[in-house]
Amino acid sequence: MSPRFIFRPFVFATALSALMTIPAYAADMITKISPHSVTITMDRLAAAVEGAGATVFARVDHAAGAAKVEMELRPTELLIFGNPKLGTPAMLDGQTAGLDLPLRVLVFADAEGVVQVTYHDPADLAETHGLPADAQYLAMMTGALDKLTSKAIAEE
Repeated sequence: MSPRFIFRPFVFATALSALMTIPAYAADMITKISPHSVTITMDRLAAAVEGAGATVFARVDHAAGAAKVEMELRPTELLIFGNPKLGTPAMLDGQTAGLDLPLRVLVFADAEGVVQVTYHDPADLAETHGLPADAQYLAMMTGALDKLTSKAIAEE
């Protein structure tokens, strides 16, 4: 048996193994359109989060970071927030959920200037971290993200 014969199946098996891991990293994203600017949408989202009793852990202005290194990025902000009453049970079921918690929502202006509000579907946490798909905390996270982002984009 030549080394070439051994090498080809190894390469094939390695490539197949890598392809099989892709679904674990491909999370569904939910996107909504905001009639407000990025800053106003993010202000409204942060206010909705705090009004719901959750904690805002960080607000990241990616465009400001880009400007610090003399690069231009359309307005893009990330809000990191959560509620330990929902996140802790998830991490008790699968501690690696801490990689995706607290929750995160990205607000950005696309190439046409349309402001988008995007976040990962919490249901993806079940597959990614081995959590029960029917866990109440996942349903509550899903509902909270929908409600909070809807408040941020509401026309009032």
